[in-house]
Amino acid sequence: MTHVPDFKKGVMAGIGAYLLWGFLPIYWKTVDHIPATEILAHRIVWSFFFLLILFVATRKLPYLLEDLRYLKTHPKIIVNILLSSILISANWILFIWAVANERIVEVSLGYYINPLINVILGVIFFKETLSTKQRSAVGLAFIGVLIMTLSFGQVPYIALTLAFSFGLYGLVKKQTQVGSMTGLSIETLMMFPIAVAFLFYTHGNVSGILHTGSDVAFTPLLLIGTGAATAVPLLLFGFGARNISLSLIGFLQYIAPTSMLLLGVLLYGEAFTVYHAFSFVFIWTGLILYSISKFKAYQAEKRLLQQAK
Repeated sequence: MTHVPDFKKGVMAGIGAYLLWGFLPIYWKTVDHIPATEILAHRIVWSFFFLLILFVATRKLPYLLEDLRYLKTHPKIIVNILLSSILISANWILFIWAVANERIVEVSLGYYINPLINVILGVIFFKETLSTKQRSAVGLAFIGVLIMTLSFGQVPYIALTLAFSFGLYGLVKKQTQVGSMTGLSIETLMMFPIAVAFLFYTHGNVSGILHTGSDVAFTPLLLIGTGAATAVPLLLFGFGARNISLSLIGFLQYIAPTSMLLLGVLLYGEAFTVYHAFSFVFIWTGLILYSISKFKAYQAEKRLLQQAK
């Protein structure tokens, strides 16, 4: 059966996904009394259970089992999924740690840089060519990072590590070509034994693992909820990507880091200096220039296809 795109629902799903990602720091703040390593382990465990329940509820479990059987005969794909699970785990734990340590502004910087990191990876690994405007966009972003580096007196390693880890994760996922829901399920399945072993090694019993004696209300529910907090925006994103153009997805993705930036400065009182301002202006300008260039290229390609018909 041919998929008929639903533009309105696709846009709403895309906006919903990026808003949830953008406001995710609020969720991590509610559990910042728990070490980031434990939160990561909980996120892996409960994401796997949440996705498994979704597969059962949507009657798609046979598809997951079929993919698992297919992977048994394709070790290269298994290696790729293992690599992607390591990359996304590294990204998650740094994100959680940075939020708990009042570094949300730098986290937002990382996700502003990420789209341009994707461009560089595309050039290196897929020999993609860049127009003059696109090269200028990457150059402007580089200047922005350089300003931040000079103002800090050190490289903004949190922002760059988040940007590169997520960019490399996307690169590996592109080569693996497994569906987002199936891929995330298998990634969490691979890390599941390690996460469970770590939690039991740390606490030794279920009561300790869920922090039932914590002074913070609803801590067990918040830990269990990390699964939904991880999977729901991914599912919304997957639906949105199927129903709207990639160029529009490209514009919507800036909702997340903008939300994070506003949260860090306005809600949590993080510093936003003149150096931050200069750095972000260069990066924003680069992003806008690159997005406009991609949008125009997409429109031109669309017109050619219409003329061919």
